[in-house]
Amino acid sequence: MKVKLITLKHHEDYGHDWYVQILHTKRYAFLQASFSWNDYASWPYIQIKSGCGSVLSIMFWAYRFGIDVGFLEHTWNWDYREEVQLDTSLDDCMPPWGHSDLEYLAKNREDV
Repeated sequence: MKVKLITLKHHEDYGHDWYVQILHTKRYAFLQASFSWNDYASWPYIQIKSGCGSVLSIMFWAYRFGIDVGFLEHTWNWDYREEVQLDTSLDDCMPPWGHSDLEYLAKNREDV
């Protein structure tokens, strides 16, 4: 089990997100936090939870600023986010709405 002291990440998508993990392994982290400044505003709220993968998690949001802090919880997986961003092909999941119904049925029919 390899313990890392600190990991920092930045992500930009409809705003900026900065992530920090302190004393973490591949599966668990002592402290995780994220700070966000988003392009779209929202009503303020606070969420406090315990359980489901964390001892204590606090999320606060006000206008465009957000902060999320988690103590003793499952490690956030940034590799998954990078894999999803790399897979941008939509060919496999395009809906048939762009085709006429008969054309779609002719291409995708199964002979019985």
